[in-house]
Amino acid sequence: MPDPSTSALPFRRWAITGGTGLVGNNLVRRLVAAGAEVRVLSRRKPRREFAGLAVEEIEGDVTDPASLARLCEGAECVVHAAALVEIRHGGRDEFEKVNVGGTAAMLRAVPRGARLVHVSTVDALGVRTRDNPSDEDTAPQPHEGGVPYVDTKRAADKLVLGSEQDWVIVYPTYMIGPWDWRPSSGRMLLEVARGTGFFAPPGGNNFVHIDDVVTGLLSAAARPRGGRWILGNENLSYAEAWSLMAEVTGARKPLGTLPRWAVHAAVPPLHAARALGLREGDINAAAVAMSTVPHYFSAERARADLCLPATPVRQAIHDAWTWFQRQGVVPAR
Repeated sequence: MPDPSTSALPFRRWAITGGTGLVGNNLVRRLVAAGAEVRVLSRRKPRREFAGLAVEEIEGDVTDPASLARLCEGAECVVHAAALVEIRHGGRDEFEKVNVGGTAAMLRAVPRGARLVHVSTVDALGVRTRDNPSDEDTAPQPHEGGVPYVDTKRAADKLVLGSEQDWVIVYPTYMIGPWDWRPSSGRMLLEVARGTGFFAPPGGNNFVHIDDVVTGLLSAAARPRGGRWILGNENLSYAEAWSLMAEVTGARKPLGTLPRWAVHAAVPPLHAARALGLREGDINAAAVAMSTVPHYFSAERARADLCLPATPVRQAIHDAWTWFQRQGVVPAR
């Protein structure tokens, strides 16, 4: 199969939700550079994320059917990348509204005959081990529930799977790279660069360059209906990933890995703090518990079906760090 990063796009007219996010913004830039007609959904206009890009911004929200109808009108391919992405226990109603309700509204808005690319997450899948990583068919374990983001992304997947629309689903792993405006996954890199992580958590993750995710998504858009692919690359413990980030940024490497028991011991006090009405910050019971999970995945299906590239994670970290420096998020060195 031709590499979509160097060949003609499978469609000319694209509609995208989540265009300001890491996946969406990199996808928009790739499409515009290839000469596609791109329409994006924005909660306000104009957005700095689209400055200088030949895109049509549709002001609206993924939970608003009217704005989704305007977004999707005439589109040949609709990419639904918008989601509320936070690891915490609170705010379930908002997660339901955006992640489940927004997906349901999108399924109704996609024009007949158009392709829908649903951007899910590997958190919607089950987990196994580094020696036996999960794949697209690994069923979620019941005990993994309780985190609204995870639960609602799984529920959104079920809506797509049961839909009669012409759909495919992609499951990105932990993405690293440029154009991370918020930032999202780049926060881990920035924290390591600041030297705030003396000890890494005991879990791990699959890390992938955002450029590879976009290439895989474009290839998936051209595949037959019903395809599902994990878009990932290297399985690394958090200690290994943090050490790579420290090497690239010139920061101090982690001193080691926290024992699992010590991390789990922190969960009850964080639950108690939430019960007392304290706001859930970045360090909360859900996030701490998730940091112990072995999020190891196999992208072999995407390698075979989509010609998914395997850019080294070190390069992904370098590209993200260079972009943060150019944006003035961190001082250039």
